[in-house]
Amino acid sequence: MKKRVGKKFPKINVEVLLVSFLAVSLVAFIGGLITSASVDSLWYAIVKSSITPPNWVFGIVWSVLFFLIALSLYLSWISEKKNKIKIILVFGVNLVLNILWSLFFFGMQNPPLAFFELIALWLSILLMIFVVHRINKTASYLLLPYIFWVSFAGALNFLSAFT
Repeated sequence: MKKRVGKKFPKINVEVLLVSFLAVSLVAFIGGLITSASVDSLWYAIVKSSITPPNWVFGIVWSVLFFLIALSLYLSWISEKKNKIKIILVFGVNLVLNILWSLFFFGMQNPPLAFFELIALWLSILLMIFVVHRINKTASYLLLPYIFWVSFAGALNFLSAFT
């Protein structure tokens, strides 16, 4: 019988995995509640850009992104041995900013304010990528689609706010 050569798959920490997915799912739920109240409104139909994808695309993309964020949080948490507070801070700030964008854009129907908040959100994603990269490179790569999508959302938000 041959011995397997290669990396051993790490044991899954079920508690940390559940907390990671529950925390991110809570943010997705809150943002979804705020967004769903306005996404079919006349206001949104007027302010959205002509390059805005159909509404159903956002649900799919954000579901994938939130999954990747939760997985990144999990991998970061189990990889960091010394200072877990920096993980709580970078992910926590980012998730709060994520909710605030929905609140400002859809809840308050204020695209200019949402745009400036989105800049803070984008910077928090960039910081998250840099902090996480030092802890777990895979976890940082999982955040790249997030920053790309928020960049696109920023362009849409800018067009809604300033054109």
